[in-house]
Amino acid sequence: MGDRDLRVSDIEREHVGRLLQRAVGLGMLSLGEFTERMDTALAAKTRGELNTVLVDLPGIRLAGQPAPKAPQFVYTPRPQYGFARPQYGSRLAHPVGAGNVIRSRMSGVKRTGNWQVPQTLLVNSFMSGVSLDFTQAAMATQVVEIRIDDFFSSLELIVPSEATVDMNGLDLVGSSANNKVRTGPPMGPLHIIVHGSVRFGSVTAKHPFGTHWKRFLNGA
Repeated sequence: MGDRDLRVSDIEREHVGRLLQRAVGLGMLSLGEFTERMDTALAAKTRGELNTVLVDLPGIRLAGQPAPKAPQFVYTPRPQYGFARPQYGSRLAHPVGAGNVIRSRMSGVKRTGNWQVPQTLLVNSFMSGVSLDFTQAAMATQVVEIRIDDFFSSLELIVPSEATVDMNGLDLVGSSANNKVRTGPPMGPLHIIVHGSVRFGSVTAKHPFGTHWKRFLNGA
């Protein structure tokens, strides 16, 4: 029996889901393609079936295949499936409009209530505190990309209980990243991909106050 015929586990399916969500953040896949491939990955029973959703993505090393001689990304192997971690530059995977930029200097910025969330959001702050509350926000897409470029600042993300947040693309210098919610793969109505540079600051993703108690009381 070849490698392609071996059965795959839920862990492998979830790992492939994380690779696909990162591909969306890098602009390799559209949201429609992401949804189709996630459906295929979740239904896959063998490695051959799971490989089909990754085979055309650059920087991917599939199980049973040698590493590419000249990978597009700096690559860190993972069990069975690996995705090259990108070296993020100044350009986003999706264009950023003028109204999709939060720029603050020694200030406090808070977005809450029914605010419009763009597909891509740039947060550039210096000695500031930024709080983004997505619990009642109007979402344009399931996957939201947040690119940050912060000095001595804090970014707080408050997300609904079904949301997932991926902070694996952050470049931290004297900083902290505290993700108190599920990383992925994106299964609910909102998935946030956070990447960029944080210098002497912090990034936190959490649920609204009292969410865990409500789950406990409801027997979840």
